[in-house]
Amino acid sequence: MTFTLSSSVLSSKLGILAKVINSKNSLSILDSFLFSVDGETLTVTASDNNNMMKCFIPLTNASGQGAFCVSNKLILNAVKELAEQPLTFEVDDNSNGIKIVYQNGSYSIMGQSADEYPNMQQINDGYTETQISASALANNIQRTLFATANDELRMVMNGIYFDLKEDCLNLVASDGHKMVRNMLFECKASVPASFILPKKPAGLLRSVLSTDDETPVTIKFNNNNAEITFPDGLLSCRLIEGRYPNYASVIPTDNPNIVTVDRKALISALRRVLPFASESTQLIKLRLEMNSLQLNAEDIDFATSAYEDVICEYGGVPMSIGFKGSALTEILNNLSSDDVVIELADPSRAGVIRPSEQPENEDVLMLIMPMLLND
Repeated sequence: MTFTLSSSVLSSKLGILAKVINSKNSLSILDSFLFSVDGETLTVTASDNNNMMKCFIPLTNASGQGAFCVSNKLILNAVKELAEQPLTFEVDDNSNGIKIVYQNGSYSIMGQSADEYPNMQQINDGYTETQISASALANNIQRTLFATANDELRMVMNGIYFDLKEDCLNLVASDGHKMVRNMLFECKASVPASFILPKKPAGLLRSVLSTDDETPVTIKFNNNNAEITFPDGLLSCRLIEGRYPNYASVIPTDNPNIVTVDRKALISALRRVLPFASESTQLIKLRLEMNSLQLNAEDIDFATSAYEDVICEYGGVPMSIGFKGSALTEILNNLSSDDVVIELADPSRAGVIRPSEQPENEDVLMLIMPMLLND
C-alpha cells in the first residue's frame, strides 16, 4: 500500500489527536495512532478507551487500501520538523514495515497490526440527534468550559450540561461558586433531551472546531455515549451519568440594582488590587454608589490593602458586596463584549453578569456567588 499527503496537514491533525492519548494506557496499542486508507481518504484515529477521535485527511494519490498502527510519539517527532512538502508512505502489508519518503530523506518505522485496535462504540438506535454550527459550538464550549468543577464526589459537575429544549439548547457549567448558562436559539428539539459532556472531549472539540466555520456539526447521543461529527472528523465519547442540578432555580429573577461597566477596565483594576487580598479567600469587596464602583482588597495578616475606583453606570441603592476575585476575573475574561452588565439584588444573593450586547441567536448569562463581608 502506498499513499501521498501533505506533511503540514498530517502534522496538524496528529497534534490534535495526540491530546486524546493518555500518558499511561491500560492497553499498549492505545499508545499508537490507527491509520486507515480507503480510496482517496486517510482516516487517523486516537483513543483512550473512553474517547475516540477520528480525523479525515485527503490524499493526493493512493494505491491499495488497508490499516496499520504506529507509535504516536515516533510519528509526531518524525513529521513535526518537516517543512510543507509531500510525504509518501510505503507500507508492507505483510510485515507492517513503514517507509516514509520526503524530499531530502526517508524514515523507516515498524508498525503494528490494526486488528488489536479497539472499535468505536456505535450508537445505532434509541438516540437523539441535533445539529449546531461549528462556530457556535466552539464559541460556547470556550465560554463554558472554565466553569466546570473538579469534584470527585459529584461527578455530574465535572462536565458541560447540554440541555436540549423545544425552543433552544442550553449549555451549562458550574463548580458551585460560579455558573455559566448559554442559550442557543438555533438549536431546538421536538422532544426535550439532555446529556453531560465530560471535560476532556469538550476540550478536544474546542481545539478542533473553528470559531468562524458555519458548517453544521451533528450530535447524536443516548444515555451512555455521544457521537459528534464535525468538518473533517468525528468524536465518540462516553458521557457522565447522573442527574444535573436544577440550574434554573439558582438564577435570581429580580435584580433591581444594575451596573454597566467597561469589561477591560474592570479586569485591569481587579488584577491590580487582587494581589493585596487574602491569599486564602481572595475576597474583593465591591462598593457601589451613584455612577461609582470601588474595588477593595485587604489582607489583615500581612497588613496590606488596596482600593481602586472604576467609572460605571449605576443608579441603584448604595451597597457593598463581596466576590472571589479570581472567579470574577475568570468570568470577565470569558466574555467578549466591550461592556458588561452586572445585576444585583442584595449582598446575600448571587450576582448575574451578562454581556451588554448578546451574540446573535444566543443569550449568555454568568452567575457568581457572593462572599460574606465582615462589615
